[in-house]
Amino acid sequence: MTNRARRAPRQAEAERNDRALLDAARAVLAVDGAHASVAAIAARAGVGIGSLYRRYRTKEELFQRLCEIALDEYLQAAEEGLAQLDPWAGLAHYVTTAIELGAGSLAPIAGTIEVTEGMAEKNRRSDEAVEALVERAHAAGVLRRDVTAVDIALLIEQLAKSPLLEQLARQGRTDLTEAARNARERINAIALDGLRATAGRPLPGHPPGYELFSQRWAPPAGG
Repeated sequence: MTNRARRAPRQAEAERNDRALLDAARAVLAVDGAHASVAAIAARAGVGIGSLYRRYRTKEELFQRLCEIALDEYLQAAEEGLAQLDPWAGLAHYVTTAIELGAGSLAPIAGTIEVTEGMAEKNRRSDEAVEALVERAHAAGVLRRDVTAVDIALLIEQLAKSPLLEQLARQGRTDLTEAARNARERINAIALDGLRATAGRPLPGHPPGYELFSQRWAPPAGG
């Protein structure tokens, strides 16, 4: 057996472990937030803590990688939306896909990890694609004029978490999972329709600024 042939199974196992770690980290973060522990992540992934630290030197490095993957997913969803000819269908695709990705569960670690150059660049590209989706929908007259890209980002963050599904999962109530998913889809559809240009009264207050995101990821003063 050649060295390459020997490495192949080990490399495949390492990749499976890495995927399991990243999936576990996202799941634990969704429940435990910034208090998510390395032990809980490793246990959910079915690997030892040593395996985790062989792949990621620190918990921060693991979370940074998780953020990069989430930003790649957001960008892909936005680009898929832009590829659709119908402006509303493209925007709706981005919103529903981003909600299903559940990347909003990363919000609790904002300000607890360093934003790497890679994260910043991916975030810039994702923001530009979403802004293009919003501008196109506004130009076509299908998105209400008082809705901004930040409004949409905040909506996605809110809807990406499902307290009902999380509670049922903790209770082991798999018999209610399908009904809960159906209810979640209805809520998402109601929220999405609220973005349409045909919606009723104007939104209250003033448009939120992007600092709601950028300042959250800055380390606290004196920290």
